[in-house]
Amino acid sequence: MSVFAQPGAYDYANTVFSPDGRLYQVEYARELFNRGATIIGIKCAEGVVLASEENSEDLEEPGHSWKIFKIDEHIATAIAGLSSDARVLIEQARLVAQNNKLTYDEPIDIDVVTQKICNIQQTYTQQGGGRPFGVAMIIGGVDKTGAHIIRTHPSGNYTGYKATAVGAGTDTVLPMLQEAYREDLTLENCIKLAVKCLLKTLKERELPPRITIAIIPSASKKLDMLSDKTVEGYIKEAS
Repeated sequence: MSVFAQPGAYDYANTVFSPDGRLYQVEYARELFNRGATIIGIKCAEGVVLASEENSEDLEEPGHSWKIFKIDEHIATAIAGLSSDARVLIEQARLVAQNNKLTYDEPIDIDVVTQKICNIQQTYTQQGGGRPFGVAMIIGGVDKTGAHIIRTHPSGNYTGYKATAVGAGTDTVLPMLQEAYREDLTLENCIKLAVKCLLKTLKERELPPRITIAIIPSASKKLDMLSDKTVEGYIKEAS
């Protein structure tokens, strides 16, 4: 009897739809990143803010638990879920960005690099012998059309946002973003809002206030990872 003919085969085969039209392996991947570190993306006219909680062990080398990565000078991504899966997609995104620069002599658009990543993710929902990528990404950057925040899904779907969050603290953070977000926020206000949101969810889950923040100002279109000392200042102010 073929494995795909067995009752419930759709539960462990990522290429088989269930009778009610669901791909369970994709949903399992979603549950994985829903339990991951909380990440936040906020955009405004002055640029983009990406922030994440850092749940590192006491003896772990600093930087090895980072959830924010550079893709190009004007693009970064925050990840929730399997870091190993994310690294594969990040490396592909970096290659796409560099190829675009070599071919067209200009920075790649945020939407284009996101589409390339999501095309890879979508392929793994319809090929046997693999599984969906267990990671969600918030891609932020500034290109010739302005500032962008885009959230990806293991299915290959992606959506643009003004502000969004992924991870274990999403239920806490999203209502705060919906209440506090305004079109006229400054970049400084966005940083403070991200810190406030992460501190609340970390406190609720009794975790230490470890936060990483990256910004991409519209004026420079250059990624800037805020120093630990700078982030600590924002944490003290919010506390």
